Amino acid sequence: MKTKTLISLLALACLLAVPATAQVNYAVSGGTAYVTSSPNATGDIVIASTYQGKPVTSIGDSAFYFCYSLTSVTIPNSVTSIGNSAFWLCTSLTNMTIPSSVTSIGGFAFYYCYSLTSVTIPNSVTFIGNSAFSFCTSLTNVTIPNTVTNIGNWAFYNCTSLTSVTIGNSVTHIGDAAFSDCTSLTSVTIGSSVTSIGDYAFYNCTSLTNYSVAAANSVYSSLDGVLFDKAQTTLIQFPGGRGGGYAIPNSVTTIGDSAFEGCASLTTVTIPNSVTTIGNNAFSSCTSLTSVTIPNSVTNIGNSAFDFCTSLTSVTIPNSVTSIGDYAFRGCTSLTSVTIPNSVTSIGGYAFQDCNSLAGVYFQGNVPAVIGFDPFVGTDNATVYYLPGTTGWLATFGGRPTALWLPQVQTGDASFGVRSNQFGFNITWASGMVVVVEAATNLGNPAWVSVGTNTLTSGSSYFSDPEWTNHPARFYRLRSP
Repeated sequence: MKTKTLISLLALACLLAVPATAQVNYAVSGGTAYVTSSPNATGDIVIASTYQGKPVTSIGDSAFYFCYSLTSVTIPNSVTSIGNSAFWLCTSLTNMTIPSSVTSIGGFAFYYCYSLTSVTIPNSVTFIGNSAFSFCTSLTNVTIPNTVTNIGNWAFYNCTSLTSVTIGNSVTHIGDAAFSDCTSLTSVTIGSSVTSIGDYAFYNCTSLTNYSVAAANSVYSSLDGVLFDKAQTTLIQFPGGRGGGYAIPNSVTTIGDSAFEGCASLTTVTIPNSVTTIGNNAFSSCTSLTSVTIPNSVTNIGNSAFDFCTSLTSVTIPNSVTSIGDYAFRGCTSLTSVTIPNSVTSIGGYAFQDCNSLAGVYFQGNVPAVIGFDPFVGTDNATVYYLPGTTGWLATFGGRPTALWLPQVQTGDASFGVRSNQFGFNITWASGMVVVVEAATNLGNPAWVSVGTNTLTSGSSYFSDPEWTNHPARFYRLRSP
């Protein structure tokens, strides 16, 4: 009995004496070793600097994949690279010190390590892979050292606790969606060597109020916290957390793709006549934007330019615009009417999809030559109106019924009635159209006479009749000249 007890105690002592590295598996490749798949790693582990007399130089791909109970890792200075998905879903890992020997952090290396609150990226690292820290939702701040030249696509995607980012002076490229959905991010400092920023790099950063660009940067600049090219002719990115109104500077000729996308607090924007291009997704999901006047310098409205601007009640499209892109006004659920000038020859597919409040679409010209697929799908209350004398119109257009667009007397506004001893009213129709007002005194046997000719400016004109008191009755009608 005593012998069995002694054996048990010795066995327990042996187990307790096993070093933490027993949870780590290694393999040899040539003259070096690396950490290979170690699915049972838990708690605090220490990676050995040598294995079978060879230096451990890397943490291999998926080495600690799905190690849910891994809480901390000590990495020796012999390691030069952290492989792809090395710590994927290590959800209990709280902090990580990467030694100064490491030069690259692979794609998905710390993906979904949502307990990771801090990480030190040393000056030796030159590359941060795609999605390296995606969904590290407890990570609060990060400094990209001056040695890093590339930040991969989605590198810090959905790091919702990240408040500030400093991008070092050696970074040349920030990948697509690199900081997308970092909803607590308030400021971004862009280093002097950044020459390209990927699509959606800072998309849905709803707390972001400021971009700061190093003075030595030869490509980008910042004016009042907004990101521009160096010459400030292209507005590249508006901070997603900035609210209220914004006047675009007169130097700007191009509103870049996704420049205001997701700026949910933006209420008004003034676009100067210097702007010639509104890019794809330029104002997409600006859910507080109420009205937009597009200047007559613009010729094209990009794909999805204003889609899901759910508070947009009015938009003015000038006679310079020739094409409206796919999905351009999709989901603009507060838009009640829109006028399409006669310059427009192309309307993209789904351009006005799901605009549930849209009652009238008013075309000033002939049927556009190019019509995308189902421009009004889901817009079930709209009627398409066209002017007399225009061509190509049938009983329906884009799946919606059509009707002749005629001048209207506004009887329900303050203009209707007696004013300064004259009877008058507002006439609405297409801007630039000429309307003749005729009057008669007897509808049973009318003798219509012209009493006024009005040219409509901005879609309306006021008519008044100083002679209305000279007749026992006075009736009016409108016609084109």
